[in-house]
Amino acid sequence: MNRRTFLNIGTAATLTAGLGNGVATYAVEKLPEITAGRLPRWRGFNLLEKFTLDGNKPFVEQDFAWMSKWGFNFARLPLDYRCWAKTPEAKFNESVLREIDQAVAWGKKFGIHVSLNFHRGPGYCVNDNPKEVSDLWSDQAIQKQFARHWGFFAKRYAGLSNREVSFDLINEPPQITGLKCAAALKPAIEAIKAADAKRLIIADGLSWGREPVSELISAGIAQSMHCYDPMEVTHFKASWVPGSDKYSTPVWPLSKGINGYLYGTDKAEFKSPLILQVQCPQALKLVFRVDRVSSSAGLVVQANGVEVFKHLLKPGPGDGEWKRSTANQWGSYNGEYDRDYTMTVPAGTREIRFSVEQGDWLTFSSIRLGDTVIKVASQEWGEKQGVYNVSSKGVKSATGRYSSSKEILWAQRIKPWLDLQAKGVGVHVGEFGVYNKTPHEVTLAWMRDCLENFKTAGFGWALWNFRGSFGILDSARADVKYEDYQGHKLDRRMLDLLRKL
Repeated sequence: MNRRTFLNIGTAATLTAGLGNGVATYAVEKLPEITAGRLPRWRGFNLLEKFTLDGNKPFVEQDFAWMSKWGFNFARLPLDYRCWAKTPEAKFNESVLREIDQAVAWGKKFGIHVSLNFHRGPGYCVNDNPKEVSDLWSDQAIQKQFARHWGFFAKRYAGLSNREVSFDLINEPPQITGLKCAAALKPAIEAIKAADAKRLIIADGLSWGREPVSELISAGIAQSMHCYDPMEVTHFKASWVPGSDKYSTPVWPLSKGINGYLYGTDKAEFKSPLILQVQCPQALKLVFRVDRVSSSAGLVVQANGVEVFKHLLKPGPGDGEWKRSTANQWGSYNGEYDRDYTMTVPAGTREIRFSVEQGDWLTFSSIRLGDTVIKVASQEWGEKQGVYNVSSKGVKSATGRYSSSKEILWAQRIKPWLDLQAKGVGVHVGEFGVYNKTPHEVTLAWMRDCLENFKTAGFGWALWNFRGSFGILDSARADVKYEDYQGHKLDRRMLDLLRKL
């Protein structure tokens, strides 16, 4: 197929597609209008035929047909520039480019938006085997080559609308400053806009897709987050992740984290202190939010073994520090407090201990230490407290595992991107998924929580991948009862989950 032919392919109202063992007719939804300030909630997959030079195969029409049949409308194509150029400066291989043209044409034919992404671009790849000779983030010469490649693609696809094609500049920039990232990408952005002023451009977030790049807001482009948190769940025993073979077998939520009960002497079998290991180089305000109290609870807080707060919470009749108080069957009262108790921990504090030294029990919902808010992860009766390390990464139990849950992912991963979207930047989740060594039930539970978060935020997403170890087809999971689907092994439960959300 030549370029003129593929540019003239229209999107039909219906398609009759050969699907291996039969022919299926199904509707193709027209792709929505798109702006960089507000992206559609695209849903789909990464297709990996040109993900590395070692692969470099043509894309597969059947993938597009099946994605469309199942209701998906997005394909991200991670590309290795070495597939079409032996070196950053080399002439481009037209036969390889025509294979990319073919994928774009199939996207148009089947109603699927195609987002071209440089997984390896001149000067950078998140997989540094082999490491690029030049550095995209600091070398202006390689930045010009990077821009040359993108300028070429912009000219090549200038006849197509943003409904059909977008450009995702470089996969997963490292942990660099936003200024450095924006400066390195600026020549490519300018080259694309010079060739096709309206082309939709997307930039992956910093720190491997985890953090928005505020310095790119003024560029008028969209941004893409990647969600592989926590990696103890998503990359269990992944050979390319050092130390992943030492992870404990994943569960989800990943450890229940801090429990919201503190028990006193009346519940001696459950009584245990909550201990936070912290770094407080300066004095900090600590706010402990009490929710409920049964009968009475003598709350004591210590910093480095020294008492900094002591208070008997004892609901009774009439008005008090509680919001509501009701008599119980034991001749005392249960109180609903919903109240903050504030104290100061001194500079140099390394351990904060919370305990109920007398009475029955209380529940709490959060602890604020300076600017750090620690949310309760569970409210399960009878669970003893533990020791947790508190840092900028989150809350980690003494077993060495950071607690994580749907709510934690929302607060730590989704919220910053919602804030970016509120500033007029379109957001899409370009990658997420779970490697095939994680138990299937854990995989589906984590994916369900992520998908529900994405849906609540209004973010589209693309699973890594369609066929393969993260995908719905031929994923080689040991604990899945696969459905035979036209010569492939289909993970029907994962497919149904993706279609639902």
